[in-house]
Amino acid sequence: MNSRQRVLKALNYESTDRVPVDLGGTLCSGAQVSVIANVRQALGLDRKGEPVKVVEPYQMLGEVAADLLGALGIDVVNLPGPKNMFGFENTDWKPWRTFDGTNVLVPGKFNTEPEANGDILMYPEGDMSVPASARMPKGGFYFDSIIRQKPIDEARLNPADNLEDFTLISEEDLKFYEGAALALYENTDLAVAGGFHGTGLGDIALVPAPWMKDPKGIRDIEEWYISTVSRREYISEVFAGQAEIAVKNLERIYQAVGDKVHVVFLDGTDLAAQDTLFCSPDGYRELYLPNSRKINDWIHANTKWKTMKHCCGGCEPLIDGFIEAGFDILNPVQTSARGMDPQQLVDKYGGRIVFWGGGVDTQHTLPFGTADEVREQVAERVRIFNQKNGFVFNTIHNIQCNTPVENVLAMFEALGRKI
Repeated sequence: MNSRQRVLKALNYESTDRVPVDLGGTLCSGAQVSVIANVRQALGLDRKGEPVKVVEPYQMLGEVAADLLGALGIDVVNLPGPKNMFGFENTDWKPWRTFDGTNVLVPGKFNTEPEANGDILMYPEGDMSVPASARMPKGGFYFDSIIRQKPIDEARLNPADNLEDFTLISEEDLKFYEGAALALYENTDLAVAGGFHGTGLGDIALVPAPWMKDPKGIRDIEEWYISTVSRREYISEVFAGQAEIAVKNLERIYQAVGDKVHVVFLDGTDLAAQDTLFCSPDGYRELYLPNSRKINDWIHANTKWKTMKHCCGGCEPLIDGFIEAGFDILNPVQTSARGMDPQQLVDKYGGRIVFWGGGVDTQHTLPFGTADEVREQVAERVRIFNQKNGFVFNTIHNIQCNTPVENVLAMFEALGRKI
């Protein structure tokens, strides 16, 4: 059974020879660049001295290159987009040193000049003539979006402003996806996972639009979540518009890539915190579900793709709604949050939605536990989540900076890898 077959069987709740494993298949299942660099060094893969590429600057994710995929027995590969979250291409690589001292490669338009206080600012499309859209504090590891919310005039608030970033995909981008999907499909036996611009309904990471030079509408994340209650009619119009454009884009994308893509990261909206919800189950069914179902229904009627719903936190009360909306996969399965006990999740939802994640706790066990504690938790999670099949192993969201490399290796050892 090769990797592609293994993943597809898991997505269809069929038994596999082993649990499929993801690292870097999506923008929520990778690792911070310093972690990737340390793992490569530990495995003896960096003998040429080539620094790791930062393939998504917004989260500072490191490239999980082909040699690392092979060394760790990873089953999923990411279909990259033509541009990163800051709106410029991952080309013209240049050296940079992170605040923790890791030598990396960043795209040519990545700003490497610190401010007077040591912060690093990032600019939409790499254009330093416009206001910055994100900031990495001195000594930090990630970028935070800069709030560029203009004063809201309720009388002039127009849903079209929040649809500026939901545009029809260009012919140039379609050709990029077509070529990239073909290469991954023909040159690997891995399952291909992708996420496409102009398809992510209500994705909270996209609300600040860090790639746009002058975003209009509601662009403050806090204001956006408040608006789902206080301006529900406005948000409903935005979602209806997003769903309509998403289906048009997906029609064109499918013509370009066909079934060479297997998993689509469709929705990254977080609707829960550690111990509470941002949205009630009734609110989800009223505001989100009809539009998500429209997108999922088109995908399932016209493609073989499986769709992924990303939601951090204690989202258990919403999972029935996710299933009703047509999502095939739940990620990252934050088992440390309220109501997210692994066995209870499997008992209630196993066989109805695939669990992609939940393999080890990235807040406590992986960064702060012992290697033996990591092995124990990984083994337990594999046993529980695979009871009804329908499980793809991944950490709970991305592996965070400063995670001990011995713990990362222990995780893979527990999965049966010979490190």
